[in-house]
Amino acid sequence: MRSKFYIRIMTGLVMTVMFAVNMSVNAQDEADSMRKVMEDASIIKVGDYAPDFSVEMLDGRFLKLSELKGKVVLLNFWATWCGPCMMEFKEIPDKILKRFEGKSDFVFIPVSREETHETVRNKMKQLKKDGIDFPVGIDPDKAIYSLYAKSYIPRNYLIDKNGKVVHILIGYDAKEFAALADRIRDLLK
Repeated sequence: MRSKFYIRIMTGLVMTVMFAVNMSVNAQDEADSMRKVMEDASIIKVGDYAPDFSVEMLDGRFLKLSELKGKVVLLNFWATWCGPCMMEFKEIPDKILKRFEGKSDFVFIPVSREETHETVRNKMKQLKKDGIDFPVGIDPDKAIYSLYAKSYIPRNYLIDKNGKVVHILIGYDAKEFAALADRIRDLLK
């Protein structure tokens, strides 16, 4: 009687482990598939030269990418309604801005995609209360974004001093974002 009970327990445990392994493999396959979909939505790839653009900043001044040659540029596409973008924005002051403060050869350009000045201005006022305060650009008709990608945000393009894209981060992941910051550090050496 006891041996049948133990056999049932062991069978149940083996089946549970097999189910968990199968779920893990399926989850990894789904993650790999989603990563491929996001990469396929990219127009610009690592190794390409970053397309030039001029962006109006929220404060009214304009930045032109080609005028930043000789500097490391982190180009970030985001939107006020994007949860992962806001998670990333919470990391930017400490992981990017403070870390590279005073580095005149580094420029951070966050560009809001498909939103009005008013929407972005209101969001930045709200974020400022949480210590998230930096200049942002506006791309209301998605003209700049469309040079780089078809879909998915947040998107970060790390551009070296020669204007070449050396790293792309799609979506938000804390470890990958930390690795992006380390990559900036390496380019500034």
